[in-house]
Amino acid sequence: MRKFDVPTFYRSSIISKVKQERKKQDPRKKDFSPSVLDFGPVRFYLARHFGFCYGVENAIEIAYQTLSKHPNQRIFFLSEMIHNPVVNDDLRSNGVDFILSTKGEQLIEWSTLTPKDVVLIPAFGTTLEIKEKLGQLGLTQQTYDTTCPFVEKVWKRAAKLGSNSHSIIIHGKPKHEETKATFSHSSQEAPSVMIRNIEEARLLGDIILGKRNMEDFATLFANRFSKDFDPNIHLQKVGVINQTTMLASETQAIATYFKEVMIEKYGILNIKEHFADTRDTLCYATNDNQQATYGLLEQKADLAIVVGGYNSSNTSHLVELCEQKLPTYFIKTADNLLAQDLIEHYNFHKKEILRTANFLPNKERLDIILTSGASCPDSLLEQVLIKICAYFPDTISVEAALEQFQAA
Repeated sequence: MRKFDVPTFYRSSIISKVKQERKKQDPRKKDFSPSVLDFGPVRFYLARHFGFCYGVENAIEIAYQTLSKHPNQRIFFLSEMIHNPVVNDDLRSNGVDFILSTKGEQLIEWSTLTPKDVVLIPAFGTTLEIKEKLGQLGLTQQTYDTTCPFVEKVWKRAAKLGSNSHSIIIHGKPKHEETKATFSHSSQEAPSVMIRNIEEARLLGDIILGKRNMEDFATLFANRFSKDFDPNIHLQKVGVINQTTMLASETQAIATYFKEVMIEKYGILNIKEHFADTRDTLCYATNDNQQATYGLLEQKADLAIVVGGYNSSNTSHLVELCEQKLPTYFIKTADNLLAQDLIEHYNFHKKEILRTANFLPNKERLDIILTSGASCPDSLLEQVLIKICAYFPDTISVEAALEQFQAA
């Protein structure tokens, strides 16, 4: 896989050595068991896969190259480049501004932009409507488009489904930039509707099966279906795609559910005429990170710490997996470790910041699961590891722990 020119302050000498060793041992990525760094009184289980993915590294490289090449021009991102506050804050400190918030709020008016400005499209991609707006303003787009190729792959899948007269069901978070971008592209190719989860899938299934009135569709899925979508016509032949960072298990459950709905309505012999078995359209990194998290959870650990941006979809799903088995703390940086007996962390279900005392159990030997999302720099994970080690006076050195890991 291509190597990207990413600023060294996002890298970690510790994490890099662990990843390099695992890659040497398992070049085909078939082993999802964790890496173990043993410091004596505290032992860390690191996920087999975590941290920057292809799309994120590509976006970061383009962003910093743009800063270097255009020192005398105003540079903007449409919205946050990726969902990590450390990366976005660094870009801001280098003079980059954001036109929209992650919620779509206008931060900088379009009328203030000129053809001399540089506007970068973030890794999530953007809508066709915004691309048209950029064109009207005379802004160059292709050079500064950091859209992840795996997101573009989903758009191509939507186009293929549309060419075969399928309507498209998009599994994603309707307010997420990527889902909005995918919906915009999909709607140009075929009738499209967005659903958030399996519960909403069942609501749509009830409409397909006639268990709910067709009139309920407009209410239940308000502002989430394409123009002129007619549920009487456009729910007869469907295919499922998804936001690339959703839980693989949920997307698969949704696709399986709609296949069963179509079998119930049209019969097993006619299923190919009414349902496109697209499997899922997760990116490789989301899938690897989720599989690696399942590998982590096979270990007996005392707690899990997941590092990443609080608005990061793929990170929140890693938290969701971990918290099903053990106490899990979702943090942005090592600064959230307020003291040995106090942590500040995020409850993404309730969208609130919490503080938990005595989060580290009082044990002679502590086992901690440690991982991060695809938009989190490895340097942040290293800082968390080092800070926790500092709470224990009898830990061995990093060098000694790495030697043990490499010799194992």
